[in-house]
Amino acid sequence: MILLDPLSKWKVYNLNMKRFFIGDIAKKFGLNPRTVRYYEAIGILPKPIRSESGYRVYSEETIERLEFILKAKTLGLKLDEIREILLLHEKGQAPCECTRDFIRNKISEIEEKIISLTELKERLARLLKIKKYKVAIKSICPIITESEKTS
Repeated sequence: MILLDPLSKWKVYNLNMKRFFIGDIAKKFGLNPRTVRYYEAIGILPKPIRSESGYRVYSEETIERLEFILKAKTLGLKLDEIREILLLHEKGQAPCECTRDFIRNKISEIEEKIISLTELKERLARLLKIKKYKVAIKSICPIITESEKTS
């Protein structure tokens, strides 16, 4: 059986190829089906063809693309960054330099976060070293109140 997809300029699909439904891929990747639909809506996953009964039918290529998206997310890349990488790839351009820029930026963000978290850790440790707190009638917790003075 052959399906025609009018949304993809009448692309022809052979139904003998492996097909997946939204529940299949959601389960395979541990995603909510709404996430898959969201990725379609923002353009990082292609719109699937529809079965005669209206169900979304995904190809092996879509599975591979979703796997790429999820791997990129584990590296801390944002969906906009992933979209840009995918668009470059679709245009036939190697997105590696763009990817390197995103990774460099991510490393900078992580370094800034480490500095910020280290400062917070030191601030919290100073709070734990305080033995006596001034108890004020209107104070909910003197530890928190004192934190303003030790920052």
